[in-house]
This record gives sequence, C-alpha cells and structure tokens, in this order.
Amino acid sequence: MASAGVDATPRLSIHCKPSQPAADTILERSKMRIAVGADHAGYDLKAPIVELLTALGHEVVDVGAHSVDPNDDYPDFAIALARAVAAGEAERGVMVCGSGVGASVAANKVRGVRAAVCHDTYSAHQGVEHDDMNVLCLGARIVGEEVVKELVPAFVSATFSGEERHRRRLEKVLAVEADPA
Repeated sequence: MASAGVDATPRLSIHCKPSQPAADTILERSKMRIAVGADHAGYDLKAPIVELLTALGHEVVDVGAHSVDPNDDYPDFAIALARAVAAGEAERGVMVCGSGVGASVAANKVRGVRAAVCHDTYSAHQGVEHDDMNVLCLGARIVGEEVVKELVPAFVSATFSGEERHRRRLEKVLAVEADPA
C-alpha cells in the first residue's frame, strides 16, 4: 500500500465508543476522541493501543497505516494525526514510529500540536499537566506492549494543571508558534 501524501486527506476509521450509563457524567467527561497512527515500524504496536483505548472507553480515530508497507514514511501519518488533533477531530493523539523521535518532530510542525516522546509514565502525564501536551509519540523499537499499557493511560488520564506558572510558560510557547520569526 502506498503511503498517503502529506497534503492528502487522511483516511480515518472510527472505533466505536462503548456505551456508558447516562448517570456517569464524571466518567463521561474523562472520555475522549483519540487519534492513533503508526508507520511500518510502529504498526504492530498500534492495534494493542487501539484495544487499550477502546477498553478505557475512548473513541479511537485511526489515521493509518492500515497495512504494513516498509516504504511508508512516518511524516505522512504523524502529520495526518497532528492535523486531526489541531482541527478538533480528536482531543489527543498517540503516534508510533520506530523511535518516536521522527513522529514528534513531524507532528510539532502542525500549529496547535504539542507532541513529545515519552517512554516513562512520569513524562507521559507530566507533559500534559505542565505543558498541555496533546500528542504522545512512542518508539515501538524502544517500548513494548506491556510498557504501553502504563504509558497510554498515564497520558490520557492527565489534565493540564492550569497553574499560573504553567499557563505563563505555555503562553510563551504559543506566542512563538503564532509568530515564529
């Protein structure tokens, strides 16, 4: 399968969100729409991430890859995922490539995206709490399925603290994004 071009409209597939009791409004607020993507190197780790997120009650937007193609390029999927997050089609994203680094670099080129490689649970939740990180990048050649079972829930359960010092720092980052010169 040929990889989608960077400017191509990503093909999205939605995994159904399990039904929840209407009275459970607190739990309902914590449920999100999360974009998930992977290149050929991260492909095998994507399905367990989708299963985990679905089991946690989240709705998953799958931006690809939808099959293994050793010639695909991580920017195609990282940018499709980042655009889905930036456009509000998903509240957060989880992107998997070989190391997580390339995906992070590519995703951060999209305005409104704050992506980081996190291979430990502290960074996975702290990046959200302090820096309002909205895309978690993982390296399938670095972490396995068992570690992902800790990283992904830490990321999706975290919320931005809103503390003055964190808002102040984020505003500085957003100012550079708005006027990079």
